[in-house]
Amino acid sequence: MKKLLLTICLIQLLFNLTFAQNIVEPESKMTALHRANIGKIFFTDKRIPTESLTQEDFLKTYTLTNKSNLSFVAYFDNSLTNYKHKLSPHLSSDSLFKVGNYQFSLFIDSKLIYQSNLLAGAPQAKSQDTDTFLNRPFIDNINGQGSWSESFWNRFLRNGGEEVLTDGSHLLKMEIRPYVKTETTNVGEIMAMGELPIEVAKHPKIDISKIELNKILPYNNLEVSKETFDNQKIKELKGAIDEGIYKKINGVVVLKNGKVLIEEYFNGENRNSLHNPRSVGKSFASTMTGIVIKEGFLKTENQTISDYYHLNEFKNFNPSKGNATIKDLLTMSSGFDGNDEDYSSVGNEENMYPTENWVKFALDLPYQDSLKRNWHYFTAGVVLLGDILNQSVPNGLEKYAEQKLFAPLGISNYKWQYTPQNVPNTAGGIQMNALDFAKYGQLYKNGGLWNGKQILPKNWVEKSFSKQKQIMGRDNEFYGYLFWNKKFKTENREYEAFYCAGNGGNYILVFKNEPLVIVITASAYGQYYAHSQVAEMLSKYILPATLKN
Repeated sequence: MKKLLLTICLIQLLFNLTFAQNIVEPESKMTALHRANIGKIFFTDKRIPTESLTQEDFLKTYTLTNKSNLSFVAYFDNSLTNYKHKLSPHLSSDSLFKVGNYQFSLFIDSKLIYQSNLLAGAPQAKSQDTDTFLNRPFIDNINGQGSWSESFWNRFLRNGGEEVLTDGSHLLKMEIRPYVKTETTNVGEIMAMGELPIEVAKHPKIDISKIELNKILPYNNLEVSKETFDNQKIKELKGAIDEGIYKKINGVVVLKNGKVLIEEYFNGENRNSLHNPRSVGKSFASTMTGIVIKEGFLKTENQTISDYYHLNEFKNFNPSKGNATIKDLLTMSSGFDGNDEDYSSVGNEENMYPTENWVKFALDLPYQDSLKRNWHYFTAGVVLLGDILNQSVPNGLEKYAEQKLFAPLGISNYKWQYTPQNVPNTAGGIQMNALDFAKYGQLYKNGGLWNGKQILPKNWVEKSFSKQKQIMGRDNEFYGYLFWNKKFKTENREYEAFYCAGNGGNYILVFKNEPLVIVITASAYGQYYAHSQVAEMLSKYILPATLKN
């Protein structure tokens, strides 16, 4: 009996030793700072390259304001993949990458506020296999792009962090563990932990008596408005932007009755700065479609894409795909299996960008007529539309747009982005200054008329500003021909607008029943607050100030 027990113990010991070994080989080179701080988390007020970090860089206390930057550095004794291997020793490294990641926990004043099992995919598999540290931003008000670590911090704020981080003294504590989710979720031991005393100061006093508004000068084809507005409210807004209450706002321009009423710039931009508005540029594809139809190079938006492509040469061919129309692309309601709001969608734009031919990417996608029932945001479809326009007009889309749209509006300083085939990228990113974006919005406010010339057919403006599709899951929001529609609430009133919108909080708003065109340029790319803060700026400041009787 004793021999049997001894044999069982030896077998168990050998089993444990076998599966305690690393499944991958982590980076063996550690700095002296790393070796001295294994299992610890530190915080810094900016992101510093790992090899350049010193003990003096680690914060002992910190004042957290609206303008603060906050990063963390965590040192481990092994890589994440090997930690996950301990939890599920029978899984390969590839499988572990798909079913596990870090678990982050944040405490404020010793109370757990938010805990998240990070989704598989970030950090990348190679980093999970080899890295024995994390050096990541939580808040980056300078170069932040909404990375996975910034997204975690933003989720923390939305899930209790904002409420508990009141002005005053607090203790921030962080713990990192590994987890693997198969039939159940297994969470491992603490890999690293750390804390930081912080002083929160997010409600600065704004003295508007010291704030001056920008003196407005005439601009090409735009006169200065002589109408009045509530200067105090705009000064309050300017102060809030300067203090970082509204983040990464770069420009605010308001036209009233076609003249410049308000023009303010921030973060180093000015009236000559070319700004990347991301998907605001999609609306320009709608504009050019209307012009091209007017000029007879397209018959109608009801033409099918089979007029332009031999669809049987692409993957996932079926006859229904050939019935997809230009209008389907304009209204984000084609049957292509692509949805940018669904990261698992095969046609998500992030899967398109690494490919060598974006049009082929779109045309290769599966197609189902049932998908046409509902609106779904499909960037690759707008790329396809741009390629059709480029094929249809003399000398290509870039020269045609210059001749038919930009030159008549007096817009000369702008930059396209391009697809891999060197076609103007109608998915977005066309760069202009805020005043030229405002002129584009005013063209629509004028019903397509500019300086007495009908640049864009009035009936195309009406089609663009129609409610073609209701956006499911949103409160009374609609989509036209690559234009959005909703009502903005302020002081117990609602103001309806058709508008272009882009990542980062970029907007060109054309108000339906008010003489206003409003442009917001911003660079809060990938940040959860990008659009909500613009809605608040409109509601609390811009609309009350400009529509005051």
